[in-house]
Amino acid sequence: MHLFEKYFLIGLACITYAVSIAVCLRILLENRNPAKTTSYILIILFFPILGLLVYFFFGINFRTKRKFESMPAEAIIYLKQFRADIIENTRLLTSAKSELLQHQVELTRLLLRDAYAGLTANNTVDLLINGENKFDKLLHDLIAAQHHIHFEYYIVENDIIGQKIKNILIQKSLQGVEVRFIYDDFGAKAIEGKYVNELRNAGVKIYPFSNINFTQLANRINYRNHRKIIVIDGKTGYTGGINISDRYINPNKNNYWRDTHLRITGDAVYWLQAHFILHYNFSSKSKLTLTDTYFPAMPKFDGALVQIAASGPDSERATLMLAFFTAIVCATKRVYITTPYLIPNESIVTALKQAVLSGLDVRLLVPKNSDSFFVNAASQSFYNELLDAGVKIYQYYKGFIHAKTVAIDNNLAIVGTANMDIRSFDLNFEINAFVYNETLNKQLTDCFLEDLKHSTLIDKHAWKKRKKRYRLVESVARLVAPLL
Repeated sequence: MHLFEKYFLIGLACITYAVSIAVCLRILLENRNPAKTTSYILIILFFPILGLLVYFFFGINFRTKRKFESMPAEAIIYLKQFRADIIENTRLLTSAKSELLQHQVELTRLLLRDAYAGLTANNTVDLLINGENKFDKLLHDLIAAQHHIHFEYYIVENDIIGQKIKNILIQKSLQGVEVRFIYDDFGAKAIEGKYVNELRNAGVKIYPFSNINFTQLANRINYRNHRKIIVIDGKTGYTGGINISDRYINPNKNNYWRDTHLRITGDAVYWLQAHFILHYNFSSKSKLTLTDTYFPAMPKFDGALVQIAASGPDSERATLMLAFFTAIVCATKRVYITTPYLIPNESIVTALKQAVLSGLDVRLLVPKNSDSFFVNAASQSFYNELLDAGVKIYQYYKGFIHAKTVAIDNNLAIVGTANMDIRSFDLNFEINAFVYNETLNKQLTDCFLEDLKHSTLIDKHAWKKRKKRYRLVESVARLVAPLL
């Protein structure tokens, strides 16, 4: 090696480590989550070049004060107009339905104060298992639309079901129905180009949410719009875990996808509508006028109690994480959770341990094999602690379970887009329906127990005896779990 090359490499190493130390100091000064801080510092110190790239693309926080500042401001202005009515209606319903709400009254108050999520009573809620059930009803409702169709989705594929939906939206738009469509620019890359142009040429107002290009990759790839919202004529709404893709209707029985969605009619649809409009105005850089046609009068009846709660990187707090935590610690009988990605923070781990050590029946249903090896390893790193406390963990082996549901006691059912992981708590835009209804709770509980028939209960003693190489991989994955 020539002398010049030797000194060049030494100088490059010194510069790399100097930059690494400077970045580590910046991370410390940001006062972010301690687990995330530790993870970034470790990967930068042990793998300087790789660590710096990871931090640049996934760690720099450009968005807090600039990128999304218009959305919460607009949301607060809009919601404050109705704040007094929302609070009063929720108070009256909470008092009138206290027997049904039982110990979850605290949850209703949390969602009201932290997310402006009013409690609604005039609702019919249908549980939809897998795409086979969802898409039949959805296509029927889309065809029947009279005034408007609002779409907001994370993943939209240009496949059979994607083409069917596209063709219906084009047909309805040409008939004079207002069609608005927001897609995530990261999750729905498959439709960019011809698919989007066909919709746009037919009059559909379609926009990417936070579009990505290379110069904006660092501050945009992390903050994805993971919501799945459909609102039809302001009266019918859909939300849950099922994206627009053929995989959810299981055409390939060797690649089975198990997921859950909700179809809602009634007052709760107002909240799906409000959240859609806020994101539409942000994405389109326009101001959709709020009129009664988007919030039509609903028939009054004694239906399911529902709160729609959303969170994202524009939120002041991790709303959905706090809601999960509150629901778990307020439970009195059982907690059944299904999640494809289990990377909880300390608060959720503590809540689960508190529940099971208090004598509750606490069960987690997770995939045996995830669609991400590293995420799967990180998830498994939490099993020992939960198993030792007495939590029962089941691994679903029939296929990939993608449902995000919680059934608590005999009166609360939670279905939405948020996984039980740090990314859903802190980084993604998510939305969940909190349904206080014994019928839906029983349906969701029965579904959970049916899924257990295709699952294996982990034996904690056998789990501890696994080969050391598996545990080592999981331990390494655990260190960077806050970054996943």
